[in-house]
Amino acid sequence: MGARFPRLKPLELVKLLSKLGITVQRQKGSHAQLAGTYKGQLRFTTIPIHAGEELPQRILLAALKDCGISKEELLRLLKK
Repeated sequence: MGARFPRLKPLELVKLLSKLGITVQRQKGSHAQLAGTYKGQLRFTTIPIHAGEELPQRILLAALKDCGISKEELLRLLKK
């Protein structure tokens, strides 16, 4: 069986997405709204920024889906 999928804190995910051109456009309360062009398409996602907490896996996977990023691409980014 492969390695477990990584657990990320919200700001770690924001940093990774910014490397791909998907950046924070605004923040209202504890939710950051990100937007940017990735693979030729405009992408949007919202990430809850709760201090010190890791993102639940379902929210991480939803953000990746919104941005058009596969699990494999995320793992490659984390290795860099």
